[in-house]
Amino acid sequence: MIYICIPAHNEAQTVGVLLWKLRRVMEEFPREYHVLVLDDGSTDDTPDVVEPYTQVLPCTLLREKYARGYAAATERLLREAVRRSEQPRRDAVVLMQADFSDSPEDLPSLVKRIEGGADLVAGVRTDSEEVGPILVRWARRAMPWLLRGAALPERVANPLSGFRAYRVSTLARTLSGPGERPLLTLKGPSANVELLLAVAPHARRVDAAELPSRANLRQRPTRSTPWEMLKELWSLRRLPHPAG
Repeated sequence: MIYICIPAHNEAQTVGVLLWKLRRVMEEFPREYHVLVLDDGSTDDTPDVVEPYTQVLPCTLLREKYARGYAAATERLLREAVRRSEQPRRDAVVLMQADFSDSPEDLPSLVKRIEGGADLVAGVRTDSEEVGPILVRWARRAMPWLLRGAALPERVANPLSGFRAYRVSTLARTLSGPGERPLLTLKGPSANVELLLAVAPHARRVDAAELPSRANLRQRPTRSTPWEMLKELWSLRRLPHPAG
């Protein structure tokens, strides 16, 4: 089973197209799958856009009454996928963004590497230095200095990107560590780095899937301020993540 997890906050303009594309991709990539969409307290029509897809796709819409933020939304989705999985050593989770910055056509490349034995697979674009909001591009270039000493997997060229696949059993081991306490505490793209640092020690094999360029992609502006991202990336140096 592939659990496709999509956190969404005010993504009415894009989430429907994303789900439609996912349906087309999975028709050509015959795997059992279930889409989990979390509406994180949207104030637009995001839940109304998603609801019809729950009738035509294996899709569940989860909702938060108030926005809790990207980290909390992501963690709830991951925990829900782990809870649902009946074969955690074989099942996979793919985390995607609802703003269409992650392409459904790239999903098979990640899943195939999980099927080949990887426990964590990161999507890596050849143009990753040139796409995305300018703040994210700047932070990506500064990453080696900001995270000196952090145990980042070498094959993950862009730790700020959340487009990854995980073996469910690896996620289960990671999530069992903090117990009832939140695993993710940072905001925006920084939470993707925090998640990577938490999961990597539990992954026997970390792989990367090279993805096609999306140079013409128009992304919405990042919801993190420059100061917030700088502080959060710097704080990750002090988190106790064992090497793995």
